[in-house]
Amino acid sequence: YVVKTANGFDLIENQTGEAAQAFGRMVAFHGQMGMYVRALSYMLSHGNDGLKQVAEDAVLNANYILASLKDVMSPAFDGYCMHEALFDDHFLEGTGVTTLDFAKAMIDEGYHPMTMYFPLVVHGAMLIEPTETESKATLDTFIASMRALAIAAKSNDKSRFDNAPDRKST
Repeated sequence: YVVKTANGFDLIENQTGEAAQAFGRMVAFHGQMGMYVRALSYMLSHGNDGLKQVAEDAVLNANYILASLKDVMSPAFDGYCMHEALFDDHFLEGTGVTTLDFAKAMIDEGYHPMTMYFPLVVHGAMLIEPTETESKATLDTFIASMRALAIAAKSNDKSRFDNAPDRKST
């Protein structure tokens, strides 16, 4: 139970007094409430101007990825994107590498794979959603890894994909 005090806010563990009327600890049976609290906290911490900047940065990062990879991967649609760069698997045709193989090879590169096979209307969809907090340096490193994987697939270098992920934990 959270109460406002003269020194700010305190977390009350024992349910006595006013805290005895609380509905209890926030756990799974309260549904999406935790998500709403996190979303609201994020929005309030940024304010109006900050939210606009966050949205613009997310769109800029996604378009930077799209523009940087469209010569080696196949964008699902022409033009700019919003906060997600969407590729299909046409660039993998004839390579024997699938979207799943590509995603597993990303793990060996140190990246969590992108959203795969969604949206369903895009064959072999690869949905990349960079956050607004990514720096240009981290985006460039990610792009270099993606380019290397795409080039390896097109060069029939199946060794990078056959046993992926085989990265040893550090």
